[in-house]
Amino acid sequence: MIRIEIKADQVTSGLQALARQLDELTPVMQEIGEFLVQSTRERFQEGTAPDGTKWAPKSEVTKQAYARRRVRLDPRPLFGESRMLSTQIVAFPGPASVEVGSNLVYAAAMHFGARQGAFGRDRRKHPIPWGTIPARPFLGLSRADEQAIGEIIGEWLAQAAGST
Repeated sequence: MIRIEIKADQVTSGLQALARQLDELTPVMQEIGEFLVQSTRERFQEGTAPDGTKWAPKSEVTKQAYARRRVRLDPRPLFGESRMLSTQIVAFPGPASVEVGSNLVYAAAMHFGARQGAFGRDRRKHPIPWGTIPARPFLGLSRADEQAIGEIIGEWLAQAAGST
């Protein structure tokens, strides 16, 4: 399992203020998690990292591998035959945080990249991965994400203030 911890000052200070008003933050974390899952899925459609940079396109080697197997090629980066990575983004909210990610075994290699053979060889002595994979970060917070999370927290703060 890979863990990336993100601390955004605006988000952190908002959550601290909310924690002073509410006993239980899990519902807030649930809403933030749902938002981040949707935002991450949208990044797949756009082919961009949280910082806005475009992902590297599929390599010619990858395109040739699809052609050899006679598999329809989706030209978008990180969209394979199953499309599982783009649809298997989940959130795990808790009382003080929310984790967003994927439990697919290859998710970290797609996010961080990996050089050819970084994970050894298969039983036929082929390198794993069979080619170098460029980093295509899909997890994280964009500036728009930070702003939207701030708005979610603001709504919860307003509700908490109205109920006291």
